[in-house]
Amino acid sequence: MRLNELKDIEGARKFRVRIGRGIGSGVGKQGGRGGKGQTARTGVAIGGFEGGQMPLHRRLPKRGFNKWRRKDYNEISLGALQKAVDEGKLKSGQDVSTQNLVEAGILRRSKDGLRLLGSGELKAKLSLTVNHATASAKAAVEKAGGSIKLIEKKILEADVAKAKKTAAKKAAKAGGAAPKPAAAPAAKAE
Repeated sequence: MRLNELKDIEGARKFRVRIGRGIGSGVGKQGGRGGKGQTARTGVAIGGFEGGQMPLHRRLPKRGFNKWRRKDYNEISLGALQKAVDEGKLKSGQDVSTQNLVEAGILRRSKDGLRLLGSGELKAKLSLTVNHATASAKAAVEKAGGSIKLIEKKILEADVAKAKKTAAKKAAKAGGAAPKPAAAPAAKAE
């Protein structure tokens, strides 16, 4: 064993590519940056600039909409609930909420609420407390002898007042209260 034979265990160190160290390295001369000019230098912030013509990101139309502060709901199907009952995680006749489903290990974590989907078949009688439920899910739960309690959204008084004002405006518009035409100017006597 000699000093020049000492080396790290394989995989202990990752060697970075050393650019500009000769033609044989594959990244010699200009170091992988192409020719000369702006992009060969550091501190380039072109950001979509296309020499003055309208850049692509401004030529293309805007599409879609991302709701601000959108809610992320847990979703569960009737089939998943029936499977949980069959496995003994839920009991028939039990009150089921997001908290119960998390404790039973059916959901990983509680999100902004619970949405019940109608896929699958439910035979067990369950009393569900959810934020949303599809029409088919409601019908299936009631057919099995269970019940669904929908969590009502808290509506602020300001929102209620605004909704009433908007409804009154729409009613006035629909009621035929058309604006009066302007009176014609009187002719001057000579």
